[in-house]
Amino acid sequence: MKLTLSLMGILFATTLTAGISAAHAAEYPLPPDDSRLIGENTTYVVPNDGKPLEAVAAKYQIGLIAMLEANPGVDPLLPKPGTVLTIPSQMLLPATKREGIVINLAELRLYYYPKGENKVVVYPIGIGQLGRSTPEMVTSVSQKIPNPTWTPTPNIRKIYLKEQGITLPGVVPAGPENPMGLFAMRLAAGQGHYLIHGTNANFGIGMRVSSGCIRLRPDDIEALFKSVPKGTRVQVINQPIKFDVEPDGKRYVEVHQPLSHTEKDDPQTMPIALNAALKKFKADHATNKDVLTDAITRRSGMPVIVNQGSADVNKPPVAESISSL
Repeated sequence: MKLTLSLMGILFATTLTAGISAAHAAEYPLPPDDSRLIGENTTYVVPNDGKPLEAVAAKYQIGLIAMLEANPGVDPLLPKPGTVLTIPSQMLLPATKREGIVINLAELRLYYYPKGENKVVVYPIGIGQLGRSTPEMVTSVSQKIPNPTWTPTPNIRKIYLKEQGITLPGVVPAGPENPMGLFAMRLAAGQGHYLIHGTNANFGIGMRVSSGCIRLRPDDIEALFKSVPKGTRVQVINQPIKFDVEPDGKRYVEVHQPLSHTEKDDPQTMPIALNAALKKFKADHATNKDVLTDAITRRSGMPVIVNQGSADVNKPPVAESISSL
């Protein structure tokens, strides 16, 4: 599944309808240190309401590409009524320090571990587009900015003029028309050009559409802004494959489409390098190598059980029939 994201953005900008229900934050109890599996997948039956897939994604706190990974072939602009969609709400926590904010670029998710609380809050995000990628880094929140203005760099102004014919002002004032939304948190890395901020266009969440910053839906950035203290640790990683052996012995792998490097790359088919730990996991006698290979090929973005004898255990959940959003 190869998506032309700039075109998708334009289409969604003109297609989204008003009245999409606000979603509650996706909070999960923090599992023990020897476990990383959280959440549970559900399903949703598309009603005959003419709403795009983004409406369903927003309701369930899912990014658009995550919905498309889990439901290949579904029309993102007008899902067919009666279609049973998988809602990919189960995931493996990244194999990183459970502190502050962890952003996994490949899965287009932000994990927030509130200090002193036994929970993790997960948000879908938009990240840097091809050629303006969000870098991997370990940094911190250096500044919290309510009602931010936007000062586009000279390079961004040139790109807007060349690609869209738009002449950006030197400074875009705060307000509902500001593409940074109403809340922003500046990161300490580099010259402070990278921010976690809101947006005035929900269609970009769960996609590669920004100039390098991390975007959240308006309700999500407001909640995150209010709960994240200045100085909070922020780690940005790029792990298209996560894997784990749970305490009950179940072996899981979760595979996302890798980030493309050129316009010719197809994230659904481009190779994913296996690190030493994953090669060891694959070689273990308890791992069903055929199921693991199928999971890497399928790239569903959801945890898959890969134990020996597990070929038939990865079945979708029972459908949840909802008439409207």
